[in-house]
Amino acid sequence: MTLLLIELLIVLAMIFIGARIGGLGLGIYGMIGVFILVYGFGLKPGDPPIDVMMIIVAVITAASALQASGGLDYLVGVAAKFLKKHPENITYFGPITCWLFCVVAGTAHTSYSLLPIISEIAQAKKIRPERPLSLSVIAASLGITCSPVSAATGALISQNLLGAKGVELGTVMLVCVPTAFISILVAAFVQNHIGKNLEADPEYKRRIAVGIINPEEDKKALEIAETDPNPRAKYSVFAFLLGVAIVVLFGFAPSLRPEGVTMSQTIEMVMMSDAALILFAGKADVAKAVNGNIFKAGLNAVIAIFGIAWMGSTFYLGNQELINNGLSGMVASAPILFALALFVMSIMLFSQGATVTTLYPVGIALGINPLLLVAIFPAVNGYFFLPNYPTEVAAIGFDRTGSTHVGKYVINHSFQIPGFITTIVSIALGLLMIQFLHI
Repeated sequence: MTLLLIELLIVLAMIFIGARIGGLGLGIYGMIGVFILVYGFGLKPGDPPIDVMMIIVAVITAASALQASGGLDYLVGVAAKFLKKHPENITYFGPITCWLFCVVAGTAHTSYSLLPIISEIAQAKKIRPERPLSLSVIAASLGITCSPVSAATGALISQNLLGAKGVELGTVMLVCVPTAFISILVAAFVQNHIGKNLEADPEYKRRIAVGIINPEEDKKALEIAETDPNPRAKYSVFAFLLGVAIVVLFGFAPSLRPEGVTMSQTIEMVMMSDAALILFAGKADVAKAVNGNIFKAGLNAVIAIFGIAWMGSTFYLGNQELINNGLSGMVASAPILFALALFVMSIMLFSQGATVTTLYPVGIALGINPLLLVAIFPAVNGYFFLPNYPTEVAAIGFDRTGSTHVGKYVINHSFQIPGFITTIVSIALGLLMIQFLHI
């Protein structure tokens, strides 16, 4: 037991250091952890999450091609026009739009383009930007656990995890999509009553007085977002959506796949091939695809999962009996507590995909009902708890009124309330839904 605790401390230390460094840090220090566990403690190396990594590579390639072709900018322009037509409901439509973008694209990084638009529209209508902005960040994360092409979903349904238990993409989407949508609506209702009205906010008044907020610049920025720099951009969007539709089709109808072909392999083949169609439709420069922020973020995710997930797998397999014995009693009496473990781990890993590949093997080994593991999938979005995730930092920066903020005690920030509401509501509804499902 003493040895296990020492190894656990090493694992947690590597996660903490890697998270503090950011970028490639998680992957690098995760790999250092693997080296220490194998060569220092004699553990047998676990299985590196190759399947998950390949899914990320395929999906990010397609998303990067879409960005290079101007497709993401085109979608942002469409969203901006829609949101401007319904400014009074920005607390509802803003987060839902972010959520839909992330469901389609499979990455929360698409929200970066929408956050400034949401902020400026809210400010123009004298609506406290904190209300839609903080929920939009949370909704973007929920989009990942609803997306048929996200790394986290791909990992969940891979043959390494729930795919081997008969869980298909259709089951995950059937549970996660409606529960996430409802949870966003519930959170939006609550958000409309959060904080002072903008015109009564002292920080907003101060920023106007010192000239930080400039309405003319705001208007110009919004107009830029609505322009279409590439007339062929919409064709690349159609090509991308075609790939997503094919993935969803094969996910909902496994019988359409050739015998022996897994859903993970299907995602890899379809999305990687779709990248060629996207580039052709948008007449995009391939060099732009690898230089975009989506490609770079995706590569970071691959490296992070490679190191962190392999370290987690090595630690678990080396101490499998002790861990299972320690957790089996707790999980047997209250399996839902596994959701808490997912939530805490996601705070440390800053990645849904890494959390899934690290902890879900433990849940499966403990014999937790696969459908329950689907219902608690949104718990991997817990990294909002600390306000240092890139989308949170971006939202704070985009809100020039200062209403979206980090409090004196750090954890009392703008994202806590919508984060906990959506997580609790979506999991509760998911637990209700699985009572009517079977695999």
